Amino acid sequence: MDKEHNIHLTAAELNNLWLNYMNDTMSICVFKHYLTNVEDPEIRAVIEYSLQVSENHIQRITSIFNEEQIVIPQGFTEADVNLQAPRLYNDMFYLTYVYNQAKLGLNAHTIALSNSAREDIRKFYSENISSSTELINRSSQIQQEKGIFLRAPFIPYPQKIEFVQQQSFLSGIAGNKRPLNAPEVSHIFFNLIRNITGATQLTGFSQVAQSKEVRDHMVRGKDIAKKHILIFNTLLSDNDLPAPHSWDTPRDSTIAPFSDKLMMAHVEAMQTAGIAYYGASLGASLRKDLGLDYSRLMIEVTQYAEDGANIMIKNGWMEKPPQAPDRQAIAKKQ
Repeated sequence: MDKEHNIHLTAAELNNLWLNYMNDTMSICVFKHYLTNVEDPEIRAVIEYSLQVSENHIQRITSIFNEEQIVIPQGFTEADVNLQAPRLYNDMFYLTYVYNQAKLGLNAHTIALSNSAREDIRKFYSENISSSTELINRSSQIQQEKGIFLRAPFIPYPQKIEFVQQQSFLSGIAGNKRPLNAPEVSHIFFNLIRNITGATQLTGFSQVAQSKEVRDHMVRGKDIAKKHILIFNTLLSDNDLPAPHSWDTPRDSTIAPFSDKLMMAHVEAMQTAGIAYYGASLGASLRKDLGLDYSRLMIEVTQYAEDGANIMIKNGWMEKPPQAPDRQAIAKKQ
């Protein structure tokens, strides 16, 4: 173990830990503000557990970075949250937010585990997967008990084995379109849910952003999310499948609980995840019209994310991730 511990972190391990640190310091700010005003005791307990998990992550990563003599990122601090600010969202949104963040965390930790070589890093991410699973189970159970859990549509169970007989199974651009299959329904539904949650989040951020540039960016993001909601809703309704309703609108507060820096970074993380989910959906969708839909939606989100990154760079808010050495610059110094 000691011999393995002396092996430096790989680029993949360093990247995952660095991103983990950035996301968890952000989550700590968000959860601390939620805890100042959440009313439901069951939802409070879930948020407290989420905060504890994020704080444990920060302690572990800080210890690893100190041992490896890696500079600790700045991330997000007390300066990025105003605990005296009124709430922006209701308790049910808090619960859904925690649930969605746990799902994102589970995906990220699973990938990080599979990309890690060192035993201590694999153990860290194995534990993270366990805590994310626990959080998903807790938050989904409470959602179901409160009647707000959104299930994917039901479709008939297969009664016999069938094979695709015609190339028209892949079409969808013109003429009769075959019904959506299970993978396509699943991806459409969960992309719809993520956009519904994102639209609510962006609406609240647009109300409290201090900079007009940031505020306008949030409004643009909300409009994009609403457009994507309409597209996914239509795909479901055209196949006689139910679509979920939107969340309630945020509260009327215009006092910012979070810094513009934090809100912009949060939105950038949402877009990064959204692009990845759209890419996975594109790969899982056999109907050509769905492939075209996902391709153009990905382009729109990518452009929005790039514009957001430019805003962050201009304001000095984008912390640079670990870099490979610039060999040309090193050579020029000789």
